[in-house]
Amino acid sequence: MVGRILALVLKEFLALLKDKRARLVLIGPPLIQLMVFGYAATFDLKNVPYAVYNEDRGAAARALLAAFDGSPGFTPVAQITHESEIAPLVDGKQVLMVIHAGPNFSAELAAGRPAQLQVIVDGRNSNTAMLAINDASVIVDHFNTDWAASHGGSQPPAHIVTRAWFNPNLESRWFFLPGIVGILTLLLTMLVTALSVAREREQGTFDQLLVTPLRPVEILIGKTLPGFLIGMAEASVIMLAAVFWFKVPLLGSLLTLYTGIALFLLSGVGVGLMISSFAATQQQGLLGAFIFMVPAIILSGFATPIRNMPILVQDITLLDPMRYFLLVLRGVFLEDTPFHLLIPQFWPMALIGVAAFSIAGWLFRHRMY
Repeated sequence: MVGRILALVLKEFLALLKDKRARLVLIGPPLIQLMVFGYAATFDLKNVPYAVYNEDRGAAARALLAAFDGSPGFTPVAQITHESEIAPLVDGKQVLMVIHAGPNFSAELAAGRPAQLQVIVDGRNSNTAMLAINDASVIVDHFNTDWAASHGGSQPPAHIVTRAWFNPNLESRWFFLPGIVGILTLLLTMLVTALSVAREREQGTFDQLLVTPLRPVEILIGKTLPGFLIGMAEASVIMLAAVFWFKVPLLGSLLTLYTGIALFLLSGVGVGLMISSFAATQQQGLLGAFIFMVPAIILSGFATPIRNMPILVQDITLLDPMRYFLLVLRGVFLEDTPFHLLIPQFWPMALIGVAAFSIAGWLFRHRMY
């Protein structure tokens, strides 16, 4: 019995390694995903962009702000002179954090009283916001230790008062659930479309489809619509659950939101059909969909900020429709972002969809003959 099992195991290994495509599958995707996870999937927060709003010109405020400036984890990008400049910087994601020292900061410390340091953080990504606050707290703690050692006093001389925008309670659910809409929509859409043409070939019905009066473009559209409609329905159900069950606020326009969903589905269905047109079997189509979806989710900024990734990886994310769709989802859900401000996210998804459909159409016609 052991001999028969070993013979079967040997036969399976020989059959697997004999196929060139199988060898490529065994080696290529794991290496690609290893690189993606190794470089992109990190919760370390580096080079946090921040702005300074210093209303106090005293030595204490300058010393504390110099500690932020000298920290490798923070990068100053703007000096603010008026409170009205804060909102545009945070809204536009130019800064993750604003440090505000009030006009009496140094005077309060000189009088031996605790002084407040306001830290305004972008709370859309609650994990990133908490990491930034923790790093800022470490710098303030060091300042407190140095100040107490040189000036005396038992109370902490400075303490942080934190204010989170767009997610005041830093509920991680508010950040992740809109992203789940994109992930599950992509998952279902890719599974439906990536197997459609491959299933026809594997079941032997592809040739029967070719002898019908339908033209290739009509067949392609017919393969597109089911995945598009299913994805639209799936996204709607998930959003209803997020809003009414999990109480995630939906502050923006439904027209803006569904425009983003439609363009995202266009790109997702296009990629799925491209994979399906290239695959000869359902197994190949499923594997192709998996190879695309895992890096797409990791590189989208769903869990880790894109700005923490290497420059080369950041450039690769420009080809990922999930990157743009997550900005649309979180912008509409949490920020009430108007339609015109999301156009920079709309047109890349449309461009990716058109390019994917063009390649899928070429592959479809090319493999018909």
